[in-house]
Formats: sequence, C-alpha cells, structure tokens
Amino acid sequence: MTGKSDTLVAWDDVLASYDPALGLEVHVELNTVTKMFCGCPTEFGAEPNSQVCPVCLGLPGAMPVVNRKAVESAIRIGLALNCEIAEWCRFARKNYFYPDMPKNFQTSQYDEPIAFEGYMDVMVEGEIHRVEIERAHMEEDTGKSLHVGGATGRIHGADYSLVDYNRAGIPLIEIVTKPIMGSREKAPLIAKAYVAQLRELIVALGVSDARMDQGSIRADVNLSLAPVGTGALGTRTETKNVNSLRSVERAVRYEMQRHAAVLDSGKAIFQETRHWHEDTGVTTSGREKSDADDYRYFPEPDLVPVAPSRAWVEELSGTLPENPREKLDRLQADWGFSDLEMRDTVGAGALGLVEETIAAGAAPQAARKWWLSEMARRANDSGVDIAELGVSPAQVAAVQALVDAKTINDKLARQVFDGLLAGEGTPEEIVAARGLAVVSDDGALGAAVDIAIAANPDVADKIRDGKHAAAGALIGVVMKEMRGQADAGRVRELILEKLS
Repeated sequence: MTGKSDTLVAWDDVLASYDPALGLEVHVELNTVTKMFCGCPTEFGAEPNSQVCPVCLGLPGAMPVVNRKAVESAIRIGLALNCEIAEWCRFARKNYFYPDMPKNFQTSQYDEPIAFEGYMDVMVEGEIHRVEIERAHMEEDTGKSLHVGGATGRIHGADYSLVDYNRAGIPLIEIVTKPIMGSREKAPLIAKAYVAQLRELIVALGVSDARMDQGSIRADVNLSLAPVGTGALGTRTETKNVNSLRSVERAVRYEMQRHAAVLDSGKAIFQETRHWHEDTGVTTSGREKSDADDYRYFPEPDLVPVAPSRAWVEELSGTLPENPREKLDRLQADWGFSDLEMRDTVGAGALGLVEETIAAGAAPQAARKWWLSEMARRANDSGVDIAELGVSPAQVAAVQALVDAKTINDKLARQVFDGLLAGEGTPEEIVAARGLAVVSDDGALGAAVDIAIAANPDVADKIRDGKHAAAGALIGVVMKEMRGQADAGRVRELILEKLS
C-alpha cells in the first residue's frame, strides 16, 4: 500500500485548540566536481557503483581529505543566510547502521558547525516572516537503496534490494531552522515559502542546481502541537525527504491535522520519522526518531579541523548574490507589478520562472499571465510544482513572441503548450505541424465574414445603425467558423467595412 489515511481533525478545529511549532531541515547537494572526502566524480545518473573508491566505500585504511570547494560553498551559503561563520570547526562521526551507508557512520558536523545563528525573511500573503537559522553544517550524503518488486518502491513488500554507492560521499550542506513559533494557520505557507526562497538563493549562489526532482535539495519537516496559548513545544515528528514545494505545504497541513486527532483522543504523539506519500497526500510511520545521544557522536579522528581565515570569509562575502528582500523590491519596480501581483507571483513559487521568462524576451505582464494562469492550472491538474511542469521559461517566452508577432493568438498558444508538454518540438515546429497559424488573408476572412453576416441579419442591422459594439457577436461567429485561427482585429475591420 502507498499510505493509509489517518484520522484527521478539521483544519479550523486544529487552530482552535493547538499552536504548531515548525522546524525545517533542508539538505543541499553541492555541485562540486568531486565528492566531499575523495576524488570520485559526482555526475548524476552514472551507472550504479561506477563512481566509488576505497574512501567513499569505507574500506579499511582509506583516509579522507576535505574538499576545499565544498567548504567554500558552505561558507557562502552561511553568509547568504546571515549566519556567523566559525573561526574553527571540525567534523564528527554520526554512528548508525543503514545498508546504504558503507562506513556505518556518517561524517558530519555536530556541536561545531561551520555556520550558525542566521535568518531568512520570507513573504507570505504580503507579510514578512523571519525564519531563524540555527545552523548550516557540512556532511556527506549516503548511498541509495533501490527496492525491487512490490507496489510502493519501499522495502516492505519488495522482492529484493539493491544498493548504489555513487551518491555516498557527495557533499551536503544541512540547513536547520530554529522552531518557528506563532505561525498558526500560515505554518504550511511559511514552510513552502521558506523552502522556495532557499532554493532560489542556492541557485543564485551557484553552489547547487537545487533540483528537488533529482534529490539535490530535500526537505525534512519537523512538526509538533501544543495547547493554544501555552507557548510550549510538543512531541515532534519528522517527515523525511519531502521532494516538492507543494508537498512541503501539504505535509505540514496533514501532520497538523493528524497530530490534533491523536492528542484529541487522549493519546501521546510518538516521536518518529514519517514517510510522505505524494500520490495519496498522507504520511506513514517510519522508525523511532533518534536523539543526538543515540548517534554516539565523537570527533572525526581522520580529519583536521577547518579554520577559515577571516580574510577568506571576507573575500567570499563579496561574491554573494543580491539580498532576496532587496531583489524582490527591485524586480517589482522594474516590472511595474502591484503589491498584489507581486505577492501572488511569490506565493505561486513562480518568481524565478517569471524572471527567467522576462530575461528571455517576454514582457513582464505577459510572463506573469502565462505562469500564474495557464502554467499554474496545468501544474495543479498534474499534481506537481509549477517549476516541474515540463515547460521552460525560454519556451514560454518563445510562445509569447509568436503571439506578439500575431502568428498565433492566446487561444492558439494554449494548444502550443499542449504540444510542448507532449514533446512535439519547439513552439515554431508545433505551430507548423498543427497548422495553428492565425489566418490574416483577406480572401479567406472576407468569405467567413460574409457567411456570418448572412446568418445573423439582426446583428448586422445593429451595426449598420451605428452600434459597432455588436460586431463582437459576428467576430465570435467567424472565430468559431475558423477554429479560433482568424485574426480578430482584421475580422472586426472587415465587418465594419462591409456594414458601414
């Protein structure tokens, strides 16, 4: 089974009785050429177990060496999140057993992270919410287990399992927030907005492609409830590896309703990890959640401490992208968007998409129109994030260029998007193959206008009497006759010419 639905409490009833405390742990897979502690390549999609060596396989006697570029990326991420950068920090061994972790421990950072005490301001429904960052630390990724057979892709019900260690040792930065309190009904939206803005920041820094669909950025959602007004922290659960912005919002909302049902029944919340099921929109129990003591952390004896000089940190601070808040204000001014238009663009997770579409040549309002209407609708129907729909900003700009050139109109453009999603080629190729070009030839248009006038004499008489607004009815008839491919402006001109 892909997840059995729990008993849930109605949303309004949750808010009437409980306050949520939210925490997010985001893992960012860095785009370094080699792994965190060895020289193995990090290319995504290589043949299983083809990018491994004695170090990342944890073989006896193999000695790790820290990747300088990964340290640099960690510092830049920390600086961009307004963190303090440690003058001295070190790695630790996080001990636990899992089949895809060849050393039976993960080389991570524990009590001495490279970056700490930061924040990020995010906008939700026109209001700024500050998300405080507890730490951003360096670690290595684990391998990947593939469970073959069964219906869920998980180990339960599988016929057998395979392990690919290519990912073992890939550099990760884990960014951990402090508990987000007082968010109330906005908790799901704040979680989504935070991960969305963090992803945009990571891409702007150039340290990762931050593709959630490929796992290069993954979010773990920690949630607890406490009686309303107490300001307390309840027992938390951690929903692991939520891999889309839409799912971050849905997972927070689901867990709030599930926690409330458990607490209302008089039972206690079990501290555990949970699995998110994208298809059914529910979480299911994973394993008991370990505390730090259970991992038996101790300093990594095979690695020297990391002590970035203040001069290096200062140098890296000069490489940071524009502040997200300042960038938002600048873009709004450049694009001429109202506060509501900008808020909706940010809320839809479409800011970067609109920005790229404009950069590719589309006018700001046109770019916004396509992403927040047509693309958002299609993404919602498909149950995916708008960025994962399969249409690129460059393609949207190319479609709009065809509209601007009057090759197609907005209605025909929607059919071009159908073709893009079906993989039928470029917008120009789709227009040609589907025969979608707008008809501007006076001969064909004139014949269609004559037919419309003859079929609607009452409307024609109104136009002859000077009621030119009635021409819209005849234009609609012509457009229907020509399957939406008539040049509506020229049709109107011909109607008025014939009836004046």
